[in-house]
Amino acid sequence: MPSFDFLELPGLNPDELSPAVWAYIGDAVYELYIRCHILSAGPAKTNALHHVAIAMVRASFQAGLVTKLEPFLTEGELEILKRGRNVKSGHIPAHTDVLTYRHSTAFEALIGYLYLRGEHKRIKELLTQAIILGETAEHSE
Repeated sequence: MPSFDFLELPGLNPDELSPAVWAYIGDAVYELYIRCHILSAGPAKTNALHHVAIAMVRASFQAGLVTKLEPFLTEGELEILKRGRNVKSGHIPAHTDVLTYRHSTAFEALIGYLYLRGEHKRIKELLTQAIILGETAEHSE
């Protein structure tokens, strides 16, 4: 099996991949980021960590982040969101509606696209901002 670098995937051009693939990778990158963010607050029981993580990776939370992050995005990133939002999925989870699911997919597509381009610093900037915006919204409800 050929080896690969987890952070650098040479030979992969994200522009040649579908937005569904971007979202597939973005989902994993975002979940890992959230898990690490939660763990950075200090040790806790895995059940408690899981409940916090679930709240932050659910489709409705991600969809809300899309709107809040738009002012911080470049034109190119907005285009990636649009392409991600237009991904047609044969499966919409029972606990969400189509519009929410499409917006969360757009968010995941953006994160996946940036990851595949090797733009880790930009991912960190956006996800740091997303956490701030998400926590601010949580406390204002």
